[in-house]
Amino acid sequence: MLALYWKEVNGFFSNLSGYLILSVFLVSIGLIVWVFPDTSVLEYGFADLEPLFFYTPYVFIFLIPAITMKMIAEEKKSGTWELLMTSPLSIRKIILAKYLAALTLIVIALLPTLIYYFSMVELGNPPGNIDHAGFFGSWVGLVLISAVFASIGILGSALTSHQMVAFIWGVFISFLMYFGLTALVQLNVMSPLALFLEELSLSFHYQSMARGVIDGQNLGYFISIIVLMLGLTGIIIGKK
Repeated sequence: MLALYWKEVNGFFSNLSGYLILSVFLVSIGLIVWVFPDTSVLEYGFADLEPLFFYTPYVFIFLIPAITMKMIAEEKKSGTWELLMTSPLSIRKIILAKYLAALTLIVIALLPTLIYYFSMVELGNPPGNIDHAGFFGSWVGLVLISAVFASIGILGSALTSHQMVAFIWGVFISFLMYFGLTALVQLNVMSPLALFLEELSLSFHYQSMARGVIDGQNLGYFISIIVLMLGLTGIIIGKK
């Protein structure tokens, strides 16, 4: 399992596309947080990284499927998937190795954003005047929602043998989970189920975490969605 994990991580960095994906993320978030006038923290007048936590999920909806799209789909297309399935590894361990590799790559992409925290500490008036607990609570929320998107991306990659189709599946399901249920509530569609639908949406629980609130309900929700998506991946693989 560990060998497969490292194979995925090393494979990502063995070609230019891996570095390009990470560069696109860091440049996009950097422009949003520091450059664009409507979102720049420098325009706020106070040390707050709300733009980072508000806009990063939007970027992740596209970035994470780009990371996960080839993890299973490419193996199917190249014919190496059959070899992997005949290895001593169980389906569960294969899925887990690929998922943990994807999550590792996402955390690597997120680590440079911690520089923004230290920048805000220095920009505070006086220096250090920043909600430290709020920042790290929000950052944990960012890691958790990226973990959910990674599980969705792995599911999308299991649905097809074509990388672009896997990417589209990942984006579509992530978009639906983050925006779709909330949109139904805002449009007053299925109003009797409005509260239930809202509490099922990723955005509802992420926004709670982004306020620095880390509680069992939110953690349980994210873990449940991850287990569900990886479980569905196992079912799909097992049937093919």
